[in-house]
Amino acid sequence: MLLVASAGAETLESALIQAYQNNPTLNSQRAAVRAIDENVPQALSGYRPRVTVTASGGEQSISTVTKVTTTTPNSYSTQSGYNSPATTGVTATQTLFNGFQTANKTRQAEAQVQAARETLRVTEQQVLLNAATAYMNLLRDTAIFDLQKRNVEVLQEQLRQVRDRFNVGEVTRTDVAQSESSLASGRSQVLTAESNYKTSGAVYRQVIGTNPGKLVAATPVDRFSPRDLAGAVGVATTSHPSVTTAQYNIDVAQLQVKVAEGALLPTLSLQGNYTKNWLATSSLNTMESYNASVLGQLSVPLYQGGAEYSLIRQAKETLGQRRIDFDTARDQARQVVVQAWGQLEAAKGNIEATQAQVQASEIALNGVREEARVGQRTTLDVLNAQQALVNARVSLVTAQRDRVVASYTLLSGVGRLTPTVLGLRVPVYEAETHYEQVRDSWAGVRTPDGR
Repeated sequence: MLLVASAGAETLESALIQAYQNNPTLNSQRAAVRAIDENVPQALSGYRPRVTVTASGGEQSISTVTKVTTTTPNSYSTQSGYNSPATTGVTATQTLFNGFQTANKTRQAEAQVQAARETLRVTEQQVLLNAATAYMNLLRDTAIFDLQKRNVEVLQEQLRQVRDRFNVGEVTRTDVAQSESSLASGRSQVLTAESNYKTSGAVYRQVIGTNPGKLVAATPVDRFSPRDLAGAVGVATTSHPSVTTAQYNIDVAQLQVKVAEGALLPTLSLQGNYTKNWLATSSLNTMESYNASVLGQLSVPLYQGGAEYSLIRQAKETLGQRRIDFDTARDQARQVVVQAWGQLEAAKGNIEATQAQVQASEIALNGVREEARVGQRTTLDVLNAQQALVNARVSLVTAQRDRVVASYTLLSGVGRLTPTVLGLRVPVYEAETHYEQVRDSWAGVRTPDGR
């Protein structure tokens, strides 16, 4: 009932490849992962020294009045003039201990990266599922549009025959009106089918990123899914990316508690400073001076108004929330798999039922037409049988679409709807590439191409 394959036609596999490469939602999520990668070098910067170079200079006017007490009576001396003082300096600070905050922030950033990658996997699967759905919807609506147009052609021929029979007095005006009504209804259904076809084409363009060509029939992907419902539920509740994302979010929240607790511990740092001065800003007699120092600084927090304690309590509440979110993610994954499994089983049964319905409707229509020729059936009986056959064929096309989409939905529900599992001939996006490029970067503002 679907379209026949032809040379140069577009397949579901090619549509999935285009969606994997061109879908803006997926590309946006990839960029979000690359942005989160930068959290790791930001956290690692806490291990590295901070160096600051300063310089100043300008013109200065100085006037100093000094009291001379060695003479009687006392006298005063005045010194005034202009000079151009200049100062350069460099300061280096190295944190030696900060309550393990840097280590915990680094581990937290790495957990955020892992969570972002799992979120990307969720987006990839959703985009591929949307692409498969859009493809099958367009394929279904194309076939239905074609069926409705053919139905109108049949009804037009039926009306012509009824009018001919009316002209010779074999049927009444009522038969002609019934045929005209059926033709008008058929044309209305063509317009509806055309609207659905155009809508599906627009959705296809949005999801896959290219205009659709001539589509060919697709096959289900049951072979990649677990063979029984219990196995599917087990895979989904342990390895679905939405579940693993929730696991990494627990790690992020737990490390945030440790970071907050680190604010209560002492901080030890080492600071080196060197300053060179030419002409003093407070004296006309000083020509040149310098200052160099290496100092250790220990800071022990005693009380900062209670904000740090509030942050710890807040982080613990967030941790509890993330653990609840993990249970929610597992329950949701289980529900999606059970629902998808039921839809797939129903779709398989619907195909068998609608195939039998089409065969029976074809036989019934042929029989009604023959009986109408000998006067045992009315024109309305023929029209009803014709409409029943069209409806049966539409139901079969819809069942075939549901069968394929349900198989992709189940595969997505267990977390296996990936280019690797599907065997798509497309370079797989490797999130680790960009991470390795920026993780140990000490400087630079150019963004590497991690795609």
